[in-house]
Amino acid sequence: MENTLNRIDKIHDSALFTAADFDRAESERIGVSNYSYWRSTFRTFFKSKLVIVLVGLMAAILLMSFLYPVISKVDPTKVSTRSRNWNLRPSWDHLFGTDTLGRDIFARAWYGCRNSFLLAFCIALSDVGIGMIAGAIWGYNRKLDPIMIELYNVMTNIPSTVYLVLLAYIMNTSYLTLFISMASRGWIVEARFFRNRILSIRDAEYNIASRCLGTPMLRIATRNIIPQIISLIIMEAALCIPYSIGSEVFLGFVGVGMPVDAITLGNMVNQGRASFTLHPYQMLLPTAVLCLITVAFYIIGNRFADASDPRNHL
Repeated sequence: MENTLNRIDKIHDSALFTAADFDRAESERIGVSNYSYWRSTFRTFFKSKLVIVLVGLMAAILLMSFLYPVISKVDPTKVSTRSRNWNLRPSWDHLFGTDTLGRDIFARAWYGCRNSFLLAFCIALSDVGIGMIAGAIWGYNRKLDPIMIELYNVMTNIPSTVYLVLLAYIMNTSYLTLFISMASRGWIVEARFFRNRILSIRDAEYNIASRCLGTPMLRIATRNIIPQIISLIIMEAALCIPYSIGSEVFLGFVGVGMPVDAITLGNMVNQGRASFTLHPYQMLLPTAVLCLITVAFYIIGNRFADASDPRNHL
């Protein structure tokens, strides 16, 4: 015991220690890095030259789609009574040619892009928005599992083609009909996707603390859970846009899509199909624009999903 006390006294000997000088500048310095999730995400996302080209191309198409109807004086619905203006091949006067009624395909393509984009944006906003909130509540509240799983199984086991065609026959073909037919089914698929992601963060420490403090479930879902999956929300919205445009084209093919007088990419492809043998450009040119939009959004959505993963950050 005496040896231990002597050892402690030796340790506390002031000669063995040197007092540190106080430096106010050093005391203000912290050890936190200047890492930013979104800055790192976008830096990784735009690292690929292909992504830069596709984003620039999509931005140009979107800008042209909404500006052309405003600045152009060409009426895309004007029918020519002169047969010499029918089925003209692409030229400087008509870059995409004219259709069987003498309407300018170039002008109709931009009007069709605008209308298809507006419809796709509304469907994506509805599907991802409702699916995100429903998926957050579903993933957080285990009591909803039996109800939501049965609802998911019922809605997804009905073939999408049959479901869309039946709704189109029951309701008159219009923008509203197409929106309801796709939005009423798409949200449950998105809800299941977000539910699976939310399960991994539901029991995090901050969520447990919120529950202990009596925070309402809806507030936890909107404040603690949804911000954690914001990158997935952007990715799903980007992938939902080409899917919506493709569905509109498919319904046009089977004859239950938009009204004939509506200018959309789906209607243009469907109308060009009738004269494909004699005038293939009437279908090929709108189809090329449609394929470009679909492939570009698909690649952009997947690349953004990869870039939003912190493991891929620079």
